[in-house]
Amino acid sequence: MQQRINSNPEIFNGKPIVRGMRFKVADVLGYLASGMTWEELLTDFPYLEKEDITACLLFAANKIDYPILHIEMDAA
Repeated sequence: MQQRINSNPEIFNGKPIVRGMRFKVADVLGYLASGMTWEELLTDFPYLEKEDITACLLFAANKIDYPILHIEMDAA
């Protein structure tokens, strides 16, 4: 997945992108969430590969499953 999803501070301010292209992971996820099929994505964006879509989904799954620590500060 690391070869497919990366970030570059000069492209979309470092947001995760697909294979160094100007195509954000969030865009792939947004298209899928709107009901677009994998086949439609691959047809509309021929430079994407099936493995790119899989990598985007894995990236999102890993981000969601990332543990979040909640720290409460004592007001005293």
